[in-house]
Amino acid sequence: MPRDLRGFIKQLEDRGQLRRITAPVDPDLEIAEIAQRMLQCGGPALLFENVKGADHPVVVNLMGTVQRIVWAMNMESVTELEDLGKKLAILYQPRPPKKLQQAIDLGKVLFDVLKAKPDRDLFPPCQQVVLKGEEVDLTKLPLLKVYPGDAGKVVTLGLMITKDPETKIPNVGVYRLQLQSKNTMTVQWLSVRGATRHLRKAAERGEKLEVAIAIGVDPIVIMAAATPLPIDLSEWLFAGLYGGSGVHLAKCKTVDLEVPADSEFVLEGTITPGEVAIDGPAGDHMGYYGPVKEDAPLLHFHCMTHRKNPIYLTTFSGRPPKEDAMMAIALNRIYTPILRQQVPEIVDFFLPMEALSYKAAVIAIDKAYPGQARRAALAFWSALPQFSYTKFVIVVDKDINIRDPRAVVWAVTSKVDAARDVFILPDNPFDSLDFATERSGLGSKMGIDATTKIYPETDRPWGEALQPDPATAELVTQRWAEYGLADINLTEANPNLFGYDVR
Repeated sequence: MPRDLRGFIKQLEDRGQLRRITAPVDPDLEIAEIAQRMLQCGGPALLFENVKGADHPVVVNLMGTVQRIVWAMNMESVTELEDLGKKLAILYQPRPPKKLQQAIDLGKVLFDVLKAKPDRDLFPPCQQVVLKGEEVDLTKLPLLKVYPGDAGKVVTLGLMITKDPETKIPNVGVYRLQLQSKNTMTVQWLSVRGATRHLRKAAERGEKLEVAIAIGVDPIVIMAAATPLPIDLSEWLFAGLYGGSGVHLAKCKTVDLEVPADSEFVLEGTITPGEVAIDGPAGDHMGYYGPVKEDAPLLHFHCMTHRKNPIYLTTFSGRPPKEDAMMAIALNRIYTPILRQQVPEIVDFFLPMEALSYKAAVIAIDKAYPGQARRAALAFWSALPQFSYTKFVIVVDKDINIRDPRAVVWAVTSKVDAARDVFILPDNPFDSLDFATERSGLGSKMGIDATTKIYPETDRPWGEALQPDPATAELVTQRWAEYGLADINLTEANPNLFGYDVR
């Protein structure tokens, strides 16, 4: 099966995880409303074949469940994601092997790297149709308007490819683009992203920054672009590691950049440093309309290429669940071995979807000395670039199930004294879309030590945790059917019974 968007669509359709919609639908609000309902119930991906005012079909909700993301990663089980993370951890922070098995593991990873190197395609499908100059008309793309208060239509799953003006190392990221005219868009991004560094360097050199936007790519490439990487590692290489073989790249027609050869659409253009336009408001991942940004960088596009009969891939942001939240759950599994390597005392960590997948983290540590929970929280904030925007870090003991909110709340309420165990870090760089901060782009972080306290953290003897009698517990397990209770599934209690409204 080909490693491209169409191959993944076919895979989902073969597995009963895609519906084709032939009824006419409007890209203004209607498609997003339909897709939103599918996301809420964990429904299938949707391929709209009859989009009003457009010549191309629209596919949405491809990655609307974690299982579909696992399939996109050429895997079958979520647990395989952590195995991939172990491989990436070796590359992320390589260390000289001390044991034979470590040397073997390093050798296997290096062999995988050789297989993952990107290939070049001289006759790429993404350039079957080439439009230049006045022929470029972005208004003909089936761009969505998602919320009634959005200022304009947006591109949401396009890969933005830029290149460092000095080192020539490419960066691949996913940013929201807002349509401004038939050949211009504004971009919304965070200041720590790779493309923003490239733009600053271009400004220092008095140069324009070349940009390519690849739309409709293999989802595995999107996952690689969403993975935080060291500056000198390529997203193309990681995509090849994810997929087991190199990504096929194509040289752009008018800029010195490479894009996935099987992209459905490619937009080529430039950003002139200092040239800006008004962007927003637009619905964002926080669950609110993002503020109007008067100095958003303006992209000029002078070339568009696409496949014959292209398919437009899109998604949208908002309060979870959304596709980006599903991606974050999968990436959480991949990050775990990388995080353990950098902060060894961390046993596991979890970024709850309800906390926007990065605003709050729960960390389990193997506590060995006083103050270790605070050290782990501080190390977490600096471990990976996107963790610097995490507002709350809750540190618990390793025996707490960090994915069970009841267990985490019990740990917080039974092990925390606010004056001793809560610490605040003021005036940190922050997500400008977070309205909770007093000043845009600057806010505070909170760490909560919900571990069992040891001397000298406390002078009081800690109570012994309640545990059932092991022999009686085993007896009841063996006699469960004899009690006439075999039809009761103890592992799937209804959340409504505990006061949770899951409607």
